[in-house]
Amino acid sequence: MTHPDALLGRLVGGDPAAADQVRTAAADTRSVPVLVAAAVVTGSVEPLHRAAGLATTTRDRQLVALAEARLTAGDDVFDALVRDHLADYPDQLLAAWMAAREH
Repeated sequence: MTHPDALLGRLVGGDPAAADQVRTAAADTRSVPVLVAAAVVTGSVEPLHRAAGLATTTRDRQLVALAEARLTAGDDVFDALVRDHLADYPDQLLAAWMAAREH
């Protein structure tokens, strides 16, 4: 399996094959960011249930909350959460990618 950071870098960078690879990787990964990406790519909250159970850091827990808001809440809620998250973690490319995707 591709290293999670490399896979997510390709996804964020627009590699068309990366979305399918994220879906496949989500089946057996313990990577919170990969599960979050899988949820956003598929539009399903199911991967977020696993991600929530694996998230041990504030950064990961916030990433799960961002994806959940992206999928289930209004744009205003997501926009406020992602701004706060990126203020704390400006290097979080996955959060920026979620913000840039059309809702």
